[in-house]
Amino acid sequence: MNKYRNQETVVDGIKFQSKKEANRYCELKLLEKAKEIEELKLQPKFVLQEGFKKDGVTYRPITYIADFSYIYKSRIVVEDVKSEATITPVFKLKQKLFEYNYPYMKLELIK
Repeated sequence: MNKYRNQETVVDGIKFQSKKEANRYCELKLLEKAKEIEELKLQPKFVLQEGFKKDGVTYRPITYIADFSYIYKSRIVVEDVKSEATITPVFKLKQKLFEYNYPYMKLELIK
């Protein structure tokens, strides 16, 4: 068990952080097979702020790694499976930065 009390689960040889995330993966695989969604991706990475240098100090980019992304009705949907405990202040900040930088994508929290 980790600090959020979720249990790692393996499906299709893929390790998921929780049973809830693994179950959502199974649901999305069925939707993809039924051609309801397309291009299912796991752990897509998004740059929220580019890295930079200032006064000789290098700052790394700020990134956000979602749980899934896919195309639904010609729109890119990004999903993150969360419990109330995992909606941290850092996540809320990254969510705001994501919404600002990627207005053409829909970010959905699966609770």
